[in-house]
Amino acid sequence: MPHALETRLAELGLTLPDAPTPAANYVPWVISGKQVFVSGQISQNQGGLIRGKLGSDLSTEQGAEAAQTCALSLLAQLRAAVDGDLSRLKRVVKLVGFVNCTPDFTDQPKVINGASDLMVALLGDAGRHARSAVGAPSLPLGVAVEIEAVFELT
Repeated sequence: MPHALETRLAELGLTLPDAPTPAANYVPWVISGKQVFVSGQISQNQGGLIRGKLGSDLSTEQGAEAAQTCALSLLAQLRAAVDGDLSRLKRVVKLVGFVNCTPDFTDQPKVINGASDLMVALLGDAGRHARSAVGAPSLPLGVAVEIEAVFELT
């Protein structure tokens, strides 16, 4: 029987990707006690990397869509961390989002809402979290958004 999270993903017409492999010398996630720390996940979809700079190349809405892909990758990493048993997820504790943007772009929170809104849509109150949304002059591989997360397990 699928977990409620997987059922809700299907209702929204979404699926979790395979957990992306690290691109450098780090691990994708670490479990410490009842928390899972997931390394930053970059914006990508089935078509490849979502690149660009908010404030010049991409709209805030496109940035929010890119952030949503990061959220799906974060959940995919979580699924890998718990050996596929998503029933172990208690809540989303924190998201830290980085937005590749021009110096005058100030809507980083609206961009990262793409991830935050999805977590709440999928998990209800357990998806509500502490958060930071930070602008950056560039991100790895020229991606639009990168987000890291902390999840709590039961």
